[in-house]
Amino acid sequence: MMTIILANTRVVATAVPPLPQPNMTSAAPSSGNSSPYNNYHFSPWNNSSPWTIQRPNHHPPLDQSREHISNNGLIIGSLVPKQGHIYSLATCGDLLYTGSDSTNIRVWKDLKEFTDFKSNNGLVKAIIVANGKIFTGHQDGKIRVWKPSRFRKKVYKRVGSLPTTSDYFKTSINPKNYVEGRKHRNVQGIKHHGAISCMAVDVNGGLLYSGSWDKTLKVWRLSDFKCIESINAHNDAVNSVVVGFEGMIFTGSADGTVKAWRRELVAGKSTHHVLVDTLLKQANGVTSLAVNRKAAAVYAGSSDGLVNFWEREKHSISHGGLLRGHKFAVLCLAAAGNLVFSGSADKSICVWRREEAGVHHTCISVLNGHSGPVKCLAVEEDDGDSDDSDRRWRLYSGSLDKSVMVWRVSENAPNLKKLEEIH
Repeated sequence: MMTIILANTRVVATAVPPLPQPNMTSAAPSSGNSSPYNNYHFSPWNNSSPWTIQRPNHHPPLDQSREHISNNGLIIGSLVPKQGHIYSLATCGDLLYTGSDSTNIRVWKDLKEFTDFKSNNGLVKAIIVANGKIFTGHQDGKIRVWKPSRFRKKVYKRVGSLPTTSDYFKTSINPKNYVEGRKHRNVQGIKHHGAISCMAVDVNGGLLYSGSWDKTLKVWRLSDFKCIESINAHNDAVNSVVVGFEGMIFTGSADGTVKAWRRELVAGKSTHHVLVDTLLKQANGVTSLAVNRKAAAVYAGSSDGLVNFWEREKHSISHGGLLRGHKFAVLCLAAAGNLVFSGSADKSICVWRREEAGVHHTCISVLNGHSGPVKCLAVEEDDGDSDDSDRRWRLYSGSLDKSVMVWRVSENAPNLKKLEEIH
């Protein structure tokens, strides 16, 4: 047995059996015993190296020819920062932001480094861009807020941090604002007391959500950076949070659960979140989430290498099935159009297409190029090449091999089975 730590998650790994072909979707319900990878557990409290993972010899047979790659996921660029493993990505317009363990946030434009700005405090685990500001979540439990300078090109200025200094001192006076932290110490409830592992933004609601190793989900008001709610969301580290549909928020945790929360207004003013349902409860840690808002679908990657998904029905959210395509833990997910992207510790990215029926997903590509685990993904529409008949997407993948790869993927690409028949 071997234990590894990958940024904000821990995995305990044992030998795994061969995978089925990645272009199959199982509609069987998921449980802690339903997966062949039921010996994984994700939690942040281990310091072993991620490079102790060894790839097994078995792998689904894929055509690695140039024709296969060009038809099913074209590499259009590779970005190699000067230093640091890549832990977070965010896109905004023609800019790409990357966070690493070097404490620098680098800004890229047209596949070239545009500028950078330094936080000085802790590696950058999460990046969100909203309302013209960049929010960065850090190892030290703080969220820092940045904004481009109006007068100096390529200069970013820090304009705040969450919680604000004034709120921190105001709440320190009242004993009711303290909660029990690690080692039974009383700590202030408005501050994360563990690494920031994930963030999500609800622009319409004016809210920022942050999840942490301290097991809490915190809700921040974008207008004044005030913490308006702190939720004891899980029994272990919160690894992922996403803003869903119909006022729903979803969280995934190292405790093996995916929870659905609904935002409600109290007395027509203050925001309060209530637990609606626990969608998944298993032994394997949940590492990543993604939402297809148009289809009202939720995807959850976990340390067993599987992706569970659910779909909104009239009065409930029902489990739709499993996506099987990876040998090791799924570390990141992204959704765009009819596509779902899953990045893994096995160094690959699977591209899944959601078919019209919804329950069925087809693997149309397996993107190989990284020499280390794929830790984060970001996707945007490739406007220059998209049309109504064939939407194309630009995918950015960040890895612990210290690189970012840029891919172009078409929604209308043939699936892997058809490619093998063609070539």
